[in-house]
Amino acid sequence: MGTLWERLVLEAPEFFNSYNLLFLAEAAARTLGMTAIGCSIGFVAGLALAVLRGSRAATLAPARWLAVLYVETFRRIPFLVILFVVLYAIQPLFPDASLTAIATVAICLLSTAYLSEIVRAGLESVPRQQLEAAEVLNFGPARALFQVVLPQSWRVILPPAVAFAVMFIKDTALASHMGVVELTFAGKIFVERGFSPVLGFGAILVLYFALSWPLSRLGAYLEKRLAPARHP
Repeated sequence: MGTLWERLVLEAPEFFNSYNLLFLAEAAARTLGMTAIGCSIGFVAGLALAVLRGSRAATLAPARWLAVLYVETFRRIPFLVILFVVLYAIQPLFPDASLTAIATVAICLLSTAYLSEIVRAGLESVPRQQLEAAEVLNFGPARALFQVVLPQSWRVILPPAVAFAVMFIKDTALASHMGVVELTFAGKIFVERGFSPVLGFGAILVLYFALSWPLSRLGAYLEKRLAPARHP
């Protein structure tokens, strides 16, 4: 234990120099950026899929079946497999595409499937009578969605959606297997440079916590803030 502590004390000044801190900041920004872009696009696409699956138009039946097939397929494939499938599908078509961009596309595909189910649960939580009342008032489908359904479903949608984003901050570590220099890959680089694994991955642990904790608190706040009032 004493030897490990001495090694950490000796390596710390060299480890925490300006170059390494900048490298860590870039890796953290890449991790957060992939999560933010992937989950944002996934939320919008997931909303579209959820609305499509909730439609009753007979002409949209084939599209609804395709939406169900997409969601059920991508929810059952490991993220690491999706990463490599997307990698080998995109590289022949776009050889100049960066690994970060490819990983972000994979995140979009997976987050769309999971967030679609979260949004669908929120939409279905709105009582049917509300939609019937909107139809009586001659609301169109889009107006009923944005003025009646979504305002009431946010309390069901937002907390688990934020929790999913927090989970994906950690799951982006799998992108290191395809060479994306995010936080986990940065930790591997420090260890390969000869730094103690405790120091290298300890810094990565702190950064993952720093990225995840504020979002976790936001999710807890939203869950409490949006919870329906309880009256005795």
